Amino acid sequence: MFLLERSPSSGYSLGMPQPASAWTGRASGTLETEAFLSLQRAADRTLRGVEQALAAAGLSPAQYNVLRILRGAVGEGPEGPRGLTCGEVASRMITRDPDVTRLFDRLEARGLVARSRDRKDRRVVRSRLTAEGSRLLATLDEPILELHHRQLGRLGKARLRLLIELLQRAAGSGPARANRDPQEPALARQKETTWKREHRVPAGA
Repeated sequence: MFLLERSPSSGYSLGMPQPASAWTGRASGTLETEAFLSLQRAADRTLRGVEQALAAAGLSPAQYNVLRILRGAVGEGPEGPRGLTCGEVASRMITRDPDVTRLFDRLEARGLVARSRDRKDRRVVRSRLTAEGSRLLATLDEPILELHHRQLGRLGKARLRLLIELLQRAAGSGPARANRDPQEPALARQKETTWKREHRVPAGA
């Protein structure tokens, strides 16, 4: 987090990272504030690496997210994969995008996504990953997995599972019981397995 003015008491100058105490203006930051800032820094650094990896393919993280969601879509219809509506994709995205329709427009213009009307309900438009989109994702799978391993692999599987569960709790999607043993990441493992299956991550990755 960066402050916009210098604090005489702290000695930090414009643009320099601030400790939680400087950011809050209190003598000492709370644990919640320290955790928030650490999450912000970690998210920024890891996302920056993903952005760089995707730049060569001409994709933004949001576009990449959409393509992966479509690849993981299940269900077959008379014409092949059932596809997903814009709303269904938006609900599964990691971060909210104010204009998902424009994302689809750009992906369709590149031939990575195809849209068509549902045969049973012509009001519904479904999107499917094209062969070209599938090929592009295939070229990115290994580089992205290697990137994630470099970024987080040093934590080890046990700590990663615990980290996943703690982040899910912080986001409000974890177990409701606050006194649940954090060393029991069964739910985290289940969600991790589901996520990998939906995104077709190779076994053992």
